[in-house]
Amino acid sequence: MCRSIKTLRPPVLPGAATEDDIHAAALQYVRKVSGFRAPAAHNREVFDAAVAAVARATAELLGDLEVRGHAPRAATEAGERP
Repeated sequence: MCRSIKTLRPPVLPGAATEDDIHAAALQYVRKVSGFRAPAAHNREVFDAAVAAVARATAELLGDLEVRGHAPRAATEAGERP
């Protein structure tokens, strides 16, 4: 596991993960898996697409997780109470 990626779910993260938090974690993951800190110009498009895909999957995961004592983010955003 990449040590730079922090846990983004409650209660580890006091509030909801921000888009910046999710993007940073996705970027660190793609960097680790690809072995590139910054890709060459000919790999930039695929690198950026991978970061975006990981960020979407991460946001979906965090939105759907059910953690004891915390309502799923999707339910909270819809106005439901935990």
